[in-house]
Amino acid sequence: MDKHLISATPRVADHIPATNRLPWAGLLALAIAGFICILTETIPAGLLPQISRELGISEAFAGQLVTLYALGSLLAAIPLTTATRGWRRRPLLVLCISGFLVFNSATALSSSYTLTLIVRFLAGVSAGVLWGMTAGYARRMVPDERKGQAMAIAMVGTPLALAFGVPAGTFLGVLVGWRAVFGIMSLLAVLLLLFVLWKMPDYPGQPAGKRLSLKQVMGVPGVRPVLLVVLAWVLAHNILYTYLAPFLVTAGLAQRIDLVLLIFGLSSVVGIWIIGVWIDRMQRPLVLISLFGFALASVFLGIAGSQPVIIYLAVMVWGLTFGGAATLLQTAVAQAAGESADVAQSMLVTAWNLAIGGGGFLGAILLETLGVRSFPWTAFLLLILALFVVWRSREHGFVSRKQ
Repeated sequence: MDKHLISATPRVADHIPATNRLPWAGLLALAIAGFICILTETIPAGLLPQISRELGISEAFAGQLVTLYALGSLLAAIPLTTATRGWRRRPLLVLCISGFLVFNSATALSSSYTLTLIVRFLAGVSAGVLWGMTAGYARRMVPDERKGQAMAIAMVGTPLALAFGVPAGTFLGVLVGWRAVFGIMSLLAVLLLLFVLWKMPDYPGQPAGKRLSLKQVMGVPGVRPVLLVVLAWVLAHNILYTYLAPFLVTAGLAQRIDLVLLIFGLSSVVGIWIIGVWIDRMQRPLVLISLFGFALASVFLGIAGSQPVIIYLAVMVWGLTFGGAATLLQTAVAQAAGESADVAQSMLVTAWNLAIGGGGFLGAILLETLGVRSFPWTAFLLLILALFVVWRSREHGFVSRKQ
């Protein structure tokens, strides 16, 4: 789509509304976009047997549908967010959602493994741009004192997708086939497009004179500490989450993996609700409490042995403290970066995806060398590092607006 056509879109809401009411329609549209994004990314993991059979490939090769999506997000987030920061926001959002519509439809119809990998990569590109713009978009809809709350609402699609969307999609995949699941996601994208065009406020892109280079944004006080915390926090989470099944098997809970995942998902939703209520008043304490709570849960997982009650409680605390992590971290980097928030967000997306990949890689090494019992203690050390960084970052990033 031509940039000049994007810029020519009628100016609907160049400034933040004077009202203190939350713009629910716009924020929920962003939440649904995030729901589609996470569901598109993760749903193949629950449908690997069906996908491998229909495409005539092994489950390991089918698993690369997730890898290519993550790679697309990783490679696209920074360059495309930087290139499109002058575009108006609503047309760019429409373009991202249209990407999910086109690429999920192509996935549903494709009979070629190579073509499917290509469209999965392109779907990941759409996701990289979407995540780069979501935080800034949400924050521009509200006055300063409600920016954190707006972020929490816009991000609620992520835990909802993990807690309910993926299990429901997997169940439907067994009933009606994996292609139908991707078709349903395309239909959801169509409905969201219509809603965005009807209800979503529009905002201008960043003026050329205010655009900092990537190096300058990275040098803004507070940005680098937040990115370091992202790497440590998300790496700790993914080491545990990616290899949760083998950990539970050794704890004698092989038949309760679904229950543990449900506990984690539900507590994550509660966690993001708590963050949404309090983030604008006590962002820094919430970050510290979340990291400390997760570290404590890691210790209990490490000493639980085969005690189901302790494991269930530890997973509940883990979900509560990680559910709002994305909101806390995106708010922190946006506050630190100011008018360059979108570019800083794209850096956060890149760091997040690196941590996801790193969790799988480091977890595999630990699994082969020290065993699954090393996972909680490795997570604990990473969380202590993150706590130290937040404790030292008092002036930028991890500072509540009302402190």
